[in-house]
Amino acid sequence: MRLTFVKELFAGFVRTRALGRHFRRFPLFDGTPAPAKEPPPSLSRELIEAAKSDPQQLLERLGTHPDGLTDAQAERIRERVGPNQVVTEKPLPWWLHLWHCYKTPFDLLLTLLAVVSYLTEDLRATLVIGSMVVLSVAIRFWQERKSSRAADELKAMVSNKATVLRRDLSEEVAESAIRYFGVQLHVKPPRRLELPFSELVPGDIVLLSAGDMIPADCRVLSAKDLFVNQAAMTGESLPVEKYAVQRDPNVTNPLELDDIVFMGTNVVSGSATAVVLHTGAQTYFGSLAQRVTAVDRAPTQFQAGVNKVAWLLIRFMAVMTPVVLLLNGFTKGDWLEAALFAMSVAVGLTPEMLPMIVTSTLAKGAVKLSRQKVIVKRLDAIQNFGAMDVLCTDKTGTLTQDKIFLARHTDVWGEESDDVLEAAYLNSYYQTGLKNLLDLAVLEHTEMDKQLQPAVNFRKVDEIPFDFQRRRMSVVVAEHDEHHLLICKGAVEEILSICERVRHGETDEPLTPELLERIREVTTELNDDGLRVVAVAVKELPPTKETYGVADESGLTLLGYVAFLDPPKESTAPALRALEQNGVGVKVLTGDNERVTAKICREVGLPAERVLLGSEIERMSDEELAKAVEEHDVFAKLTPAHKDRIVRRLKQNGHVVGFMGDGINDAPALRSADIGISVDSAVDIAKEAADIILLEKSLLVLEEGVVEGRKTFVNMLKYIKMTASSNFGNVFSVLVASAFLPFLPMLPMHLLVLNLLYDISQVAIPFDTVDEDLVRQPQRWNPDDIGRFMRFFGPTSSVFDILTFAMMWFVFGANSPEQQTLFQSGWFVESLLTQSLIVHMLRTPKIPFVQSRASTALLGATLAVMAVGIFLPMGPLAPYFKLQPLPLAYFPLLAAILAGYMGLTQLVKRFYLRRYGWQ
Repeated sequence: MRLTFVKELFAGFVRTRALGRHFRRFPLFDGTPAPAKEPPPSLSRELIEAAKSDPQQLLERLGTHPDGLTDAQAERIRERVGPNQVVTEKPLPWWLHLWHCYKTPFDLLLTLLAVVSYLTEDLRATLVIGSMVVLSVAIRFWQERKSSRAADELKAMVSNKATVLRRDLSEEVAESAIRYFGVQLHVKPPRRLELPFSELVPGDIVLLSAGDMIPADCRVLSAKDLFVNQAAMTGESLPVEKYAVQRDPNVTNPLELDDIVFMGTNVVSGSATAVVLHTGAQTYFGSLAQRVTAVDRAPTQFQAGVNKVAWLLIRFMAVMTPVVLLLNGFTKGDWLEAALFAMSVAVGLTPEMLPMIVTSTLAKGAVKLSRQKVIVKRLDAIQNFGAMDVLCTDKTGTLTQDKIFLARHTDVWGEESDDVLEAAYLNSYYQTGLKNLLDLAVLEHTEMDKQLQPAVNFRKVDEIPFDFQRRRMSVVVAEHDEHHLLICKGAVEEILSICERVRHGETDEPLTPELLERIREVTTELNDDGLRVVAVAVKELPPTKETYGVADESGLTLLGYVAFLDPPKESTAPALRALEQNGVGVKVLTGDNERVTAKICREVGLPAERVLLGSEIERMSDEELAKAVEEHDVFAKLTPAHKDRIVRRLKQNGHVVGFMGDGINDAPALRSADIGISVDSAVDIAKEAADIILLEKSLLVLEEGVVEGRKTFVNMLKYIKMTASSNFGNVFSVLVASAFLPFLPMLPMHLLVLNLLYDISQVAIPFDTVDEDLVRQPQRWNPDDIGRFMRFFGPTSSVFDILTFAMMWFVFGANSPEQQTLFQSGWFVESLLTQSLIVHMLRTPKIPFVQSRASTALLGATLAVMAVGIFLPMGPLAPYFKLQPLPLAYFPLLAAILAGYMGLTQLVKRFYLRRYGWQ
């Protein structure tokens, strides 16, 4: 015992020095940071290099052992590389989220005006302006926090574990003892531990089996019947086979490597041993997540449009306000009064209700969409729905049902054959391995169970399991113990290699070269239809033995083929037609192969004569791709970078782009799009990158969202157009009046009250009805259109303001400072009523009240504000507001002015509509 202890002690000392020398040769795994002399090779290159490496050399390079790491080694590596966790987008703290809701150009401007109002002791203006800011920010903050909480609740709170091999320290001691002293020590076998994913490190040996999630990027060391579902990474609807070797040395796409499995995918069937290459942020998944969460979002089309409109109006205010100040200062001589009046004009020019109108309109849309099982994470996304003119979507589960179906069962000549289906059913029924998606699709033909009654008429004799070398599997059954029937199904080429005859009707024919060529033509046609083809062959044997092997898979007779498809949803084609009718083009971006993609697209009505592949995109310059994305609607065999690049080029071409996806490979494109759309069953990184989450993965829901987004946009645009043109007209009228009147045409208080009443009537705009004609095409923010609209309709209202000035001056004698209150009262009422009517005149290109009626809420708000406007000078509150009652003769003339105003506005509107259109 003592001798053993001493030997182990010496061996441990030697081991320590040996390990030190070993890790000095591999600085990336010595627990200290590697020298940053040059940037490391790209992740793709590292994965490809690992795939082609000899397993033993790879293990040595990773500083590990076929039996795994020790706990001490794993701990040292974990201290250096960190836990195996992917960085996710952290929710903003409430105060930072509140700041993001507040920092719009209008809210900042209104805050400045409120401060100026407070410093000039205009508390009424301070209260009015401040309440606008608080309400708009509070509504946006509350709605977005509510939506974010709902989105967070969708995340699956599961803790995954992996089976890991770990060896004891004594094993390292024993190895060192043998190497340096030739002493054989007792070695314990490696332990199998169930560890949380977060504890895994590069160099760990993991054991994978059916149903396991892949915990990190790994190189497969050994595999048996290993099928991996990579749909979340590549969009492929069918599982892919993984091997312990890389078969094609020319592969350049890491997602196509045969012996590399990726974090975020899962094992469908089979088992494997693999070594961990990368963990956490260094994995393929992690690099995507890091890219998605590390980069701030570019402003969407909606945000950029709102900001442009805001700065247009702010520039207009910045020019007009000094003009009003100087004009009134020089003509009236009272610079303080002129300054207060100019500031009131500035407030009046600023559409201070815009943030509140926009927010409440978006919030109303979010509430409506929530009833349709849509969670809106970012309110701006609703308007982007309306502006979207290109929708990019993945294929699997969006266009298709995300479920494999047996589409055809044919004989060798491509004719339907029940014999083929019966043989395939018996093969799938009796195999004992984990049934893959293809077997389940065959077994869904329950009529075969009733027809064949396998439990009564057949007995399983033996099974020859599937393996990757043969790429086929066989079962042997006895029918009433009269004879044995070997039924084999698998890859077409592998089945053909063991067949000597072909079943033709009731007879069997020799498999000649001419017949072999015909078979390949039929299978190629099936592949071109987007079908995955599996061949079925049989062989009758005498009932002389009960054990069969691979050697018995020879001299078979080919029966035909079973072909599988992930079919399109019934709702896909009508949804695509509805989107097209609404001016939204659909482009399919998938990682699946081009034949399957083209077949599905043809079935749902998308043109797919030319499918652009990821390998072709790789060779294109940005200019070439910009042209290609306009000419193609279907893109296949794409990597995440390809999808992201396509979305960016479409945006740079001037499109408003939506992207719908649910996989890891979709996350960068979701982030780059103007509107990212995901589903509740998506991976977490996709849901975090999305702006909208659907509780039902359907394009029909998107079509409803598009219409709702356009209604939202139209109602927001109504307010901007009405307010901008009305304010422009008022300022123009103020300039004219200020130049000729010996007194202020309206007191600062009057301007603020007028503005407040008008804004109150606009609160109902989010609930207004929208003409169907206005939601048929994508809607865009265009500051130039708004500027032109202001120039057309602002002076139209000024014409009748000037008529009112003339009426008050010449008819009612309000032509001196002593009569200024009468003049101001008359213009106050006329201005408020024309502003209220302009809401209805400009809310629609049609004839108001006849061809298009406003909602009851908006109509009621308009009537209420008009009534209050008349009551203020006519009622007991007139002295408080420095107004006075108007003579009764004023009102018939006012009615004539209003009628003329409505008539002229309609004529100008028709001219504008013919020349510029309506948006």
